[in-house]
Amino acid sequence: MALLPRRIGIVTGGGDAPGLNAVIRAVVLSACRLGWECWGIRDSFNGLLAPERCEGEPVLRLLPADVRGIAHLGGTMLGSTSRGNPLHYPVPGPDGQPVMQDRSDDVVRRCRQRGIETLVIAGGDSTMAIAECLQRKGMAVVGVPKTIDNDLAGTWQTFGFDSAVAFATACIDRLHSTADSQHRVLVVEVMGRHAGWIALHAGLAAAAHVVLLPEISFDLDVVVACILGRDAAGACHSVVVVAEGAHPRDGSVGVLAAPRDGHAERLGGIGAWLEQHLAGRTGKECRTVVLGHLLRGGAPSAFDRVIAARFGAAAIRALAAGQSGVMVALQGDAIGTVPLAAVAGHARAVPLGDDTLATARELGICLGER
Repeated sequence: MALLPRRIGIVTGGGDAPGLNAVIRAVVLSACRLGWECWGIRDSFNGLLAPERCEGEPVLRLLPADVRGIAHLGGTMLGSTSRGNPLHYPVPGPDGQPVMQDRSDDVVRRCRQRGIETLVIAGGDSTMAIAECLQRKGMAVVGVPKTIDNDLAGTWQTFGFDSAVAFATACIDRLHSTADSQHRVLVVEVMGRHAGWIALHAGLAAAAHVVLLPEISFDLDVVVACILGRDAAGACHSVVVVAEGAHPRDGSVGVLAAPRDGHAERLGGIGAWLEQHLAGRTGKECRTVVLGHLLRGGAPSAFDRVIAARFGAAAIRALAAGQSGVMVALQGDAIGTVPLAAVAGHARAVPLGDDTLATARELGICLGER
């Protein structure tokens, strides 16, 4: 039986990640082969809720020619991913100050006004919560897992993670050289609010000496002993990789900024804290490098381009099979689907029994464990 043409909206939500353009390209090419229309919603959901805030057309038709030559580009052709969470959307209050409202009903209504009954939504945990809400309100929705932190439940890996790890590894490789030449301790702070996947994989790949994760509250005495032990053994430098959400025993996570406009609190500062305390305790010269948003930018790796393309094509395949309310997911070597309800609100931290974590221990990397 011939497939009926349908009109699909594409949304990119949350923080940016290498591979978003590859997903958009794959969705458009796969959908157009079936005779379906694709429409890109600009600036996350702002194209529907606040079109006046968007640069250019807030909702634009996407044809195969429009996505030619974008798979290797960083960022997203649809504009900002971080604005416009419809579940916590800022609107002017009685005193002129913004108040947060749930505007998910407005999203559904304005999609239908444009003839859009189906959404492909790429994002992380909070974006999948939005997708699950819209599904319950009658929209056909398929999610695509996107986060450099790799902390999304239901999938073995998200696109963006491999690119972030590759860049962090290249930076740590370079920092080994300067730390060795200057006999310093270099602290490298990477992203990872509640999951230390980037710190663990980049630290292991780049042969860091200390790796500190949010999942393991570290003992500063153990870290100091590791660095002093290396000095006693004739090693003149140490490299410490720390996730932004890591914290010492009996200590708290560093908060740089309070929650605002529906966004989570901004974490950071653990690198500077470690620099100060390690310098005082070891007597060595210490420096801190915060990679931060450098991990989000730039071209996606080959792996991320391929997995993003597979995710985008799988999203259309799922819709063609009549599926909705699911997220496409990497499960072993295959792409499957998992219910959005099983993903939203279920972050994927590094398990304490993870094989990569066990390998780090076996290679003598200090995790700050007593």
